[in-house]
Amino acid sequence: MAIMKNDIDKKSADFLSKSRWFRSKSDDLKQLICQAIEILEIFGIPFDKVTARRLERMALAFLTVAGKDIDNSWSDIKDLSDSVSLKTRDIIKILNDKYEESISSGSYDDIRRKDLKLLVLGKIILPSNPDSARNDSTRGYALNPLYAKLLRKLTSGVNPRWKSDVQKKLKDKKSVRDLLSSDRDIQKIPVKLPSGEEITFSPGKHNLLQKAIIEELLPRYGYGCEILYVGDTANKSLYKDESKLKKLNFFELSHGELPDIIAYSENKNWLYLIEAVHSSGPVSDIRLLELRRLAKKCKADIIFITAFLNRETFQKFVKELAWETEIWIAESPDHIIHFDGEKFLEPHKNTE
Repeated sequence: MAIMKNDIDKKSADFLSKSRWFRSKSDDLKQLICQAIEILEIFGIPFDKVTARRLERMALAFLTVAGKDIDNSWSDIKDLSDSVSLKTRDIIKILNDKYEESISSGSYDDIRRKDLKLLVLGKIILPSNPDSARNDSTRGYALNPLYAKLLRKLTSGVNPRWKSDVQKKLKDKKSVRDLLSSDRDIQKIPVKLPSGEEITFSPGKHNLLQKAIIEELLPRYGYGCEILYVGDTANKSLYKDESKLKKLNFFELSHGELPDIIAYSENKNWLYLIEAVHSSGPVSDIRLLELRRLAKKCKADIIFITAFLNRETFQKFVKELAWETEIWIAESPDHIIHFDGEKFLEPHKNTE
């Protein structure tokens, strides 16, 4: 493999080496692909959920539409204002002829739906006829003149000065990375802790239930408790107060068997271990045994709770639930079910 010019090139090359197609290419082409990836990253294309092969194909599609290969310079590239555009079938032919690919001629839809998708979303590449149908076989693609102008200034490769110039020119434009990040932020679930502090959960029914536990269950049955730990489906340690858990002699937070939410009531000296169940994970007999063993040295009394969004989900798991635990259902927040013996046995008071 060619010697990479900088750490970014090396990082890209290491990742792309997972692709057997990339490994088979010439050193000069490998270098050019890595440079294209660095450029696209500066232009705001996100790569966090892209496979090595898809990243390679995206970089090659970008180079092909721009008309940049190992035999010319960035000053030679073409853009939409040059009345030059390539149809997806043209892109496949050039990829095979100039970029050491062997893509089937019938894969033109993959070019449009996968290789060019983020580049078109980011308006780095533009359709020659934006009013045509997406699957119109006559539709072509060309480099956006704005980005072409920036790329033509690349004379000695990507450098800090060029990167700074790009950032100034594009400061008022939202990149695909920005748009996706904003979309994820909109979908996040805001939660207010008893302390008044706010956290956000990633989207999903499991985290909607966790929000209900914090904002509905604990104010009713928590006796002024505070949150000491919350896990998220995307971040297992979204919120934690290690110092207070340590004072209670609770087990290590690095342990893989933590419940979804841990809360503590100083008034009662109760530690709540709560499982939020959407599709799995109630406090069963086995789970109860695990939690008791993990919390055996804890200085607080333990309350074990399984929470459900609705009765339908509760009914699916009712046979698994352990005795000596509590059940809470978010759709009926003012009631709690005691899976216990005679501890809570008492006459029902007539309020009429």
